[in-house]
Amino acid sequence: MKIALIGASGYVGSALLQEALQRGHHVTALVSRPERIEAQANLTAVKTDVQDSAALAAQLQGFDAVLSAFSGHAQAEQFDYFVKGIRSIVAAAKAAKAPRLLVVGGAGSLEVAPGVQLVDTPEFPEQWKASALGAREALNLLRAETELNWTLLSPSAMLQPGERTGKFRLGKDQLLVDEAGNSHISVQDYAVAMIDELEKAEHQRSRFTVGY
Repeated sequence: MKIALIGASGYVGSALLQEALQRGHHVTALVSRPERIEAQANLTAVKTDVQDSAALAAQLQGFDAVLSAFSGHAQAEQFDYFVKGIRSIVAAAKAAKAPRLLVVGGAGSLEVAPGVQLVDTPEFPEQWKASALGAREALNLLRAETELNWTLLSPSAMLQPGERTGKFRLGKDQLLVDEAGNSHISVQDYAVAMIDELEKAEHQRSRFTVGY
């Protein structure tokens, strides 16, 4: 498939990039600094400004799917920057008539009890709150979308470097925990789940989650 990957040089984006390339997909990496992308077969790096929706729409023309690993972690105003960026990406994907938009989401909007989301619990780390609230707003924005064929994948509470095992569980709106009560997934297995979804399209117009 021909894929446009926004944020391909980031923490999650770089894992998605490698997983997609390993499966033989052709990837155009849309990044702010293309020089950070190492040259590989089936890979094109293009400079982009996510906040310029009109220019981004032109860059998203002609792909089978758009993957967004956009995040605002490096910005001082994480919430506002992230929400503005997601709105721009959604508008650009619609203008480009992208067949699908797959979005890297957050764990904060997953339920830990009926009606209680992880980000709203007292234990949620303050340093991640702005980005988690931004990710929740992105999910709400997508859920209100009537035109776009979107999918959002939330990780488990801990998304860490690790092994690519290909063995994990999928869920919907509830936080997945293992037998020891831990909620975790490697960024490599998160990428497997996302590219599986790209290929199989089993969660169209919905959010799902992945964990051990």
